[in-house]
Amino acid sequence: MSINSIRTLLEKAAQTQPNKIALIHKEQQLSYAELLTKVNQVALYLQELDLPKGARVGLYANKSVSQVIAILAILSTDYLLVPLTRMLKPEQVEYIIEDCNIQCIITDRLKLESIEEINFEGHLLSFETVGKDIPSFEEIFKYYNKPFSCDIHGHENAVITYSFGLTGTPKGIVISHRNLIDSARVVSQYLDLNQDDVISGLLIFNLDYGLNQIFCALLNKATLALHHMILPEDFFNHLINDRITVLPLMPVNISQMFDEDMPTGPKAELFDQLRIITSSGGNVTERMIDDCAKTFRNAQFFSMHGLTEAFRSTYLDPSQTKIRPESIGKAIPDVELYVIDEDGKECAPRQIGELIHRGGYIYRGFWNAPKETGERFKSVQILKDVVDLEGQLADEIVVATGDYVYKDEEGYFYFVDRRDDMIKTSGFRVSPFEIESVVERTLPQIKQCAVFGMDNPQIEEEIVMVYSAPSEISEKEISFELKKHLAAYMVPSRIVYRKSLPLVQSDQNQINKDQLKRELSES
Repeated sequence: MSINSIRTLLEKAAQTQPNKIALIHKEQQLSYAELLTKVNQVALYLQELDLPKGARVGLYANKSVSQVIAILAILSTDYLLVPLTRMLKPEQVEYIIEDCNIQCIITDRLKLESIEEINFEGHLLSFETVGKDIPSFEEIFKYYNKPFSCDIHGHENAVITYSFGLTGTPKGIVISHRNLIDSARVVSQYLDLNQDDVISGLLIFNLDYGLNQIFCALLNKATLALHHMILPEDFFNHLINDRITVLPLMPVNISQMFDEDMPTGPKAELFDQLRIITSSGGNVTERMIDDCAKTFRNAQFFSMHGLTEAFRSTYLDPSQTKIRPESIGKAIPDVELYVIDEDGKECAPRQIGELIHRGGYIYRGFWNAPKETGERFKSVQILKDVVDLEGQLADEIVVATGDYVYKDEEGYFYFVDRRDDMIKTSGFRVSPFEIESVVERTLPQIKQCAVFGMDNPQIEEEIVMVYSAPSEISEKEISFELKKHLAAYMVPSRIVYRKSLPLVQSDQNQINKDQLKRELSES
């Protein structure tokens, strides 16, 4: 058995801490010994399907203990896990099934109907007994009691994750077993996780940030407490009742937690056991940090920046959150980061360029997508004018992230925008993110804001801003305020009011700018 596999972590935890609580969900609890037993039973069933090595197994279900069992069972075989977030529509699930040729899907009663809509012809396995000749976990736990063995290799592929953003045809990123365990190790190191921790399982398990919480719990023999946020009150009860000490979040979760319209939350002393908050997957504002500091007074706040192509690049030490709240921090251990211009030269402090990630945690590439892989996964020669490569192997792979950033004089990085999102207008490159940040700071009456470019032959692209607010604000008033903080060429030439803005279906933290562009073009 490889030392670099999640399976090894599970076996060690069950051997050394068999009675320790591994999973909590509402009233349900599983010890590490019980978890290993159930994982083995499901893995044995999957093995007996006799699918080809490397076959893709989809997981399309709501959050539950069974979902975690399924994840660990698939990772205990030589198949690949393909998480399908419960928010995906049938046509999106069908796209992923076809893109990576999924041969088996594990699901629950609620999602079974969606799968039936697309006429999936592979193997089906349900958490609950549903009839229709579909095997279930309930039956497996009853009848599959034979010994199970496996031999996992760290270099082999383990997971393919898909993220539906603004396009309907995403590419899956391939992650190895070694990637998964390395990611758990580095996070555990800089967060100083231990076996007494209770980690919140709030995040969905379709991407690496969410999955990492499972693996960090295993590595440290800690407890993972699952929760699905519906109302802020329920979420606060989860933190109190499950005695959460580590809280991984996305910025959208923080916004939901401290919604202005909700009643005053519980007293701060009820959360004194919470010692760590992490945030990734979006921009963290000063207000978010302040709200967390007031309510979770003993918690250190770690802001982190990750990539599609690598697990993580940076984190901001909690001591710096008040000093430089807009920074994404410095490189995590075993990673080197560089900012280069279009000629491959290293950028001076405060000069914007592309972030290049070298070192650990780089994933394998995009599934069956050589063009997309070639655009992001580059030879280390891209850094030949920045670092001394004499005598080094030329086939080392680095990630050209597509993120525009700059570094200050003390080495802290600041995110500016995605390369694909930059607006080219009147000979300038303009970051929508920078404009949106100014709106957020200076126009508090605006609830949501989206800035993007639209074709204009005279200036290449014009800057458009669409916003939502309780009531419409004078366009002159908005422009007047923005001119105080932005160069003249950065002020939107077109400002549009909407009562609400459309969101990306699978990411409620992201405004669907493509839909807004289409609507404005048609009008």
